[in-house]
Amino acid sequence: MIGADITNNLLFVGEGQSHPGLYRKGLFIRDDEVHWLRSDLEMKEDEIREYEVRIRYRQPLQKARLFRKKSGMYIIFHKLQRGITPGQFAAWYDGEELIGSGVINR
Repeated sequence: MIGADITNNLLFVGEGQSHPGLYRKGLFIRDDEVHWLRSDLEMKEDEIREYEVRIRYRQPLQKARLFRKKSGMYIIFHKLQRGITPGQFAAWYDGEELIGSGVINR
């Protein structure tokens, strides 16, 4: 599945494992869904940082830029990511240390 339009009860699908619609550059986590393991490293509004991010258990870490906004966290990956799905968790790391995580909204 590439996407869903719940209002109009539509699913969008693509054929094959490498369909371009399966790949996205970024994601969004609402502010109330952002969790910090260390409050001293919490990003301030309008702050930008580079971290390594994982969107699936056991997935290799991926380089990304995080943008903290009043509404939440935007994560933009250096490379396209396959299968980013609302409801999954994104987790960001500084080396081996887990810094924060959150539920993907879109």
